[in-house]
Amino acid sequence: MAKYDVAIIGGGPGGYVAAIRAVQLGLKPVLIEEDRVGGLCLNWGCIPSKALLWNAELVHLFRGAPEFGVTYDALHFDVAKAIDRSRLVVERMVGGVEFLLKKNAVTVVRGRGQLIGQHEVGVQPSGDVIEAEHVIIATGGITRTLPGIEIDGRTVMTSREALELRETPPSLVIVGGGPVGVELAYFYRAYGSEVTIIEMLAHLLPQEDEEISRRLERAFKQQGITFRTGAKVASFAKSNAGATVTVDTGGQEEQLSVDKVLIAVGMVGKTDGLGLEKVGVEVESGFVRIDERMRTSIPGIFAIGDVTGKLMLAHVASAQGVTAVEQIAGREPRPLDYERMPRCTYCQPQVASLGLTEAQARERGIDVKVGTFPYQANGKAIALGRTEGVVKLVADGQTGEVLGYHIIGQDATELLAAASLGSVLQATSRDVGWAVYAHPTLSEVLKEAALAVDRQAIHFWTGR
Repeated sequence: MAKYDVAIIGGGPGGYVAAIRAVQLGLKPVLIEEDRVGGLCLNWGCIPSKALLWNAELVHLFRGAPEFGVTYDALHFDVAKAIDRSRLVVERMVGGVEFLLKKNAVTVVRGRGQLIGQHEVGVQPSGDVIEAEHVIIATGGITRTLPGIEIDGRTVMTSREALELRETPPSLVIVGGGPVGVELAYFYRAYGSEVTIIEMLAHLLPQEDEEISRRLERAFKQQGITFRTGAKVASFAKSNAGATVTVDTGGQEEQLSVDKVLIAVGMVGKTDGLGLEKVGVEVESGFVRIDERMRTSIPGIFAIGDVTGKLMLAHVASAQGVTAVEQIAGREPRPLDYERMPRCTYCQPQVASLGLTEAQARERGIDVKVGTFPYQANGKAIALGRTEGVVKLVADGQTGEVLGYHIIGQDATELLAAASLGSVLQATSRDVGWAVYAHPTLSEVLKEAALAVDRQAIHFWTGR
């Protein structure tokens, strides 16, 4: 029986980062993965989708090229080539992770891990047993399904099938208006699909600040993306030609006949077959319950990433992985603040946020001050021809601390890095506004929005 300091079940962004950090801290880890390392993110999520979304941006750029004095004849877009390129990107990224694990001398065991004791992990189909002082569960999540709708991978897809679809469907219904739904809506619309999004809540990206969500909805209307908010699927039927989806919006029903249906209603923890009940690890609403340092209900067993349901993002899983390993190494890491984790959506315009929305801050009784600044007043945005968007900062009116950063517009996801640093440092709007930003850059929108909190923006009239 092989013995290790820590056995990690799952090689996604949480698991492989935990393994490498364990080596750095002098621990001996083993990583158990039944598929390829990198998990859903690298293989069938974050990475291939971003490669495809860049293709969609190129398509939009070419369509708008005459504005910049560039003309062409017989322009052709090949979605199959876009898919091929995305898989090459995946191969490069996964190969890079495999290289890092090898260079860090991490033992990687191929197979499906299962808890058979507090300090023992069985591996199938080999039947091997691994003994470890500590175990980290990092098995990720699986797509939620809807009652009455069978996912067959052809007419009804999850994001995984959508990311390898080699022909653009003439028409597509996407059930779910969260990040996955709006990103794939943007991609397929760029390649000519007639897209309709069905979202149960009042707005697309319902977890974002309402003003940002409304702006995205306006942008999608301009792009020809149809959506129904406050809506649900009332019934569903497949046919030889595709599917008929009956949508109930506020009590009024309509039938949509489409070629494909994409289910994007979120994820649930991948806990089946892990042997959690055998050792007494508590599961709550489909997710492994953890404390602020990733500890489960059983001493020595930790859980990280999507299987915990805390915030289902790759960078959160990585941060949880580091936290768990540092706890194991006796470092007593600082608890993670999930409200201050960056959240990004990569459609165009991009959406990025961190912290509280204006509504959330007001619900907590905070004296709120808000500053906004539009992209249309930024020199770099005007030069790029990308003036759609706004930055919104939510600040505590008493202390000045910035409680929330909310951005929609060109490269919004890149601008969020400064916000994340400001959040860690508990920066005030005065701090963010006082810093000097290079000109001309898009980052200046963040500075001006911070100044606007106290109506001191320089390049946009906010009134007195």
